[in-house]
Amino acid sequence: MRENIEVAAILMAREFADRITIDPAVMVGKPVIKGTRMPVELVLAKLAANPDLDEFFLDYPELSVEDIKAVLAYASTLVPNPQTAAAAR
Repeated sequence: MRENIEVAAILMAREFADRITIDPAVMVGKPVIKGTRMPVELVLAKLAANPDLDEFFLDYPELSVEDIKAVLAYASTLVPNPQTAAAAR
């Protein structure tokens, strides 16, 4: 079971690697959507508060559905491993 989770995490990492980046020079090294200063945590907070994507894209038209999918895939890899999430802070 654990191996299946790890394989899924690797596959998801490939899915978001081209859209999520971590750079110490951008937003103090927080994960952001590549090419923006939009932190993953802000996208998650906005969607948690109001999951209406149409409204979200009115506020952030520079983002795409693929960006949101990458944010969710990235976040889902942190949930099974709380130590990773703590290290990312």
